Amino acid sequence: MAREALRAAALLALALLAACRTPPPALPESVPWDVRRPALQARAHFELRGRVAVATGSEGFNASLRWLQDGTRTQLTLEGPLGVGGVQVTAAGDALSLVTSRGDRVESDAARAELLARLGFDPPLDQLRYWVQGVPDPAQPATETLDPGQQRLATLTQDGWQIDYLGYRAAGGEVLPARLTMQRESVRVRLVVDDWRR
Repeated sequence: MAREALRAAALLALALLAACRTPPPALPESVPWDVRRPALQARAHFELRGRVAVATGSEGFNASLRWLQDGTRTQLTLEGPLGVGGVQVTAAGDALSLVTSRGDRVESDAARAELLARLGFDPPLDQLRYWVQGVPDPAQPATETLDPGQQRLATLTQDGWQIDYLGYRAAGGEVLPARLTMQRESVRVRLVVDDWRR
């Protein structure tokens, strides 16, 4: 009897653990934008893999991208030329660190300077986690244009950047951005998402 009670308790604990790791329910396109926007803005965990092309004036590069979002912690891994190889960037609030392909680590202001030198611009890390999901950063004013007939963004202007959403793809029962461009002054960033994971 005690063994059965112990087994039942263990099964209940496993079920509760599984429930804790269950991703939030998918949001079909039929859900109104005023409902989808805050739900996507509240999403704290996702992973994507894709490719990025950056042009800054006469300079530019292409790289593969892996993005892990875990709450307020963002981890970006860029692999490609980048002038001198790939980098891994980790940002959480005001904390920023960068690890080079050689394993060298720099933190804080030194990391920001290194990132600027490698990318050719200062990336808006706080806003990017929202923009890649197809929503504005809720902390700042934005101008949105919806795709006619679709409950998703066509364009977004925020913090001096213009983001154009050129394509979406099905991902875990949802439709999320697959191709977008971000432009500010002489900087143009193109992102193609090959795989979304929730």
